[in-house]
Amino acid sequence: MPKTGSVPVVKPFPWGGLIVLACAVFLSVTAEMIPTGLLPEMSTGLGVSESQTGLLISFFAFAVVLTSVPLTMLFRRVPRHLLLMLVLVAIALTSVIGGLAPNFGVLVGARIVGGMAHGVFWGVVGAYSAHLVPKEQIGRAVAITTGGGTLAFVLGVPLATTVGHALGWRAPFLGIGMLALLGAVLIWFLLPRVDHRAHLEVNTDTAAIRAARRRGPLDPTIPVVALICILVAVIMIGNYAFYTYIAPFMIGEMGVPEGQVGLLLLVYGLAGAIGVGTAGILFGRRPSTGLLIALGATGLAVVTLAVFAANPVLAIGAFFVWGVAFGVIPTLLPTQLMHAASPAIRDSASAFYSTAFNAGIGLGALVGGFFLDSFGLTSLPWFYLGALVIGAALLIATPALTRRAQRL
Repeated sequence: MPKTGSVPVVKPFPWGGLIVLACAVFLSVTAEMIPTGLLPEMSTGLGVSESQTGLLISFFAFAVVLTSVPLTMLFRRVPRHLLLMLVLVAIALTSVIGGLAPNFGVLVGARIVGGMAHGVFWGVVGAYSAHLVPKEQIGRAVAITTGGGTLAFVLGVPLATTVGHALGWRAPFLGIGMLALLGAVLIWFLLPRVDHRAHLEVNTDTAAIRAARRRGPLDPTIPVVALICILVAVIMIGNYAFYTYIAPFMIGEMGVPEGQVGLLLLVYGLAGAIGVGTAGILFGRRPSTGLLIALGATGLAVVTLAVFAANPVLAIGAFFVWGVAFGVIPTLLPTQLMHAASPAIRDSASAFYSTAFNAGIGLGALVGGFFLDSFGLTSLPWFYLGALVIGAALLIATPALTRRAQRL
């Protein structure tokens, strides 16, 4: 805590900067997910099948997986403020190019470059929010920042779909491109600068250097960071194995009319927003506790869906609980990561986290498709439950690794 004379000066909570980061997250996630609600229109307009159009999500996600870590390492000495602004400009340009694309190939290229920019963005944004606040406020800061992603699902994607239906599929791409350029301007003028490179400078403390040599060349927090990344991949695989096919599950197992699926998905998104708020208020300083409770609530919800799918009251209630609990999980996992990782590797840890998260999404859809074809819709919640059990076991193991890293 900085001091003026003998009177301590308490830095105000950086609401403005965190809200700017949340807006940037909102824009980036919306840009990623625009095609999900516009597959038929895009398929017709581009003259390709709907399955090919669906690959636009895959190209984007796998670009994130393959490039986020190497690109984050490549730009590790670039000032974070400048890098975030440039990345948002790249997302804006690729969105505009996508909206003007004359054919499917050009749109694929724009999506791949956009995915690369998105990967760098996620490799920086989580660590940036952690740099803005002291350690005891990291959970609150990360919850505010990641809340932009929840808002993208609650508002951004449905709004983009509505605009696309009214004005054509190109309009949302152009619109999000213009908004992302505005977001870059807001970052330049309103986001506080941080000095992430302070942790990269050469240490002149000879005692510290000798201690570091005794520990070895690797950062002692790397094992716990790796465990958290495995944890997030496992949970995302389970979640998206089920959620990717939630519409046919609703229609086939829950008996929901096709026209009401969108309404229930909106309810799920609103429930997720409640979960994000709960995470920041109740569990910002105790992410492990919040994660265990959320994993348990999610497990109870998916079991209820599996057993009582035909009961509309229980099934819809369980679906709402799943939304709330899963709003907590992606909020607290990066909080857990930022608490565990040393400041020197926060950017790299965020990049690996982004890679694990997106790999989980892609693999979850593939595994879910396999289980759907082999065992039917009813197998999906049970697969998800198994992933949650494994995730809880990994989470329970993290405190021991964290204590070991603190001793080194």
